Parts: sequence; C-alpha cells; structure tokens
Amino acid sequence: MTIKRIEPSETWEIRHEVMWPHKPVEFVQLEEDNLGLHFGVFDQEKLVSIVSCFIADQEMQFRKLATLEEYQGKGIASQLLNFIFEIAKEQNLRKIWCNARSNKKSFYEKLGMLDTHKIFSKEGQEFTIMEILL
Repeated sequence: MTIKRIEPSETWEIRHEVMWPHKPVEFVQLEEDNLGLHFGVFDQEKLVSIVSCFIADQEMQFRKLATLEEYQGKGIASQLLNFIFEIAKEQNLRKIWCNARSNKKSFYEKLGMLDTHKIFSKEGQEFTIMEILL
C-alpha cells in the first residue's frame, strides 16, 4: 500500500460509491475541492481509500474519508489518517477535526480523537464533530 497526493477529481468515484451511492455524483463534489489537499491509498495501481484536507486558521479539517468496501477493516483508513496527522504536526497546526458519522465515532476515538458532542443531521445521517488537539 502506498499513500500519494491525488487530484480532487480522483476522490469523487470512491466518495460516491462508499458515502452517497444513491445521490448523483455531483453531490460528493465540494465547491472548495480545489483549495484542499487530497490523498489516496493505492493497492498496486488501484486507488482504494481517499481523504480530503482543508487547512485554515492553524486547523485541519479532513472530509470525505472513504475506503472501498472490500478494503474496509484492514487498517487502511487508520494509516491514511495517521499520515495526514503527521502532515498537520509538521505544519505546526493546533487542531484536526472532522464531521464524523455518529455510527463511526468509535473508529475516530481509537485514533485519539474526542467527541465534542456537537451533533447535526444531513440527508438523514447523524454526524458529530470529532477533534484532536496537537
């Protein structure tokens, strides 16, 4: 497995397939995609996991973390997040945060992130804001 920086458009297919398959692909395209840093995990030449990072005010928000179903449960997303956590530390950022699906909260807690208990819903999904201070 190799982690590389990728183009925003390379994230869209996995975002769509994993996160919002019943929505049009445009639903997973973010207006701010061109302002972000995007990373992917490759198994040989196949892109299997992606994340998008947006930095502002000494904070990194990561969004749209997704791993193809057949690659889930193998620690790939954890490796990818640890990779971007190191980037944030190298850039002397003070916080990393995300809007986590509430049913995935324990995954983020294993990586040291804390639930802020700021909960909201989008398209029938419940989310909670998770963060880690650096």
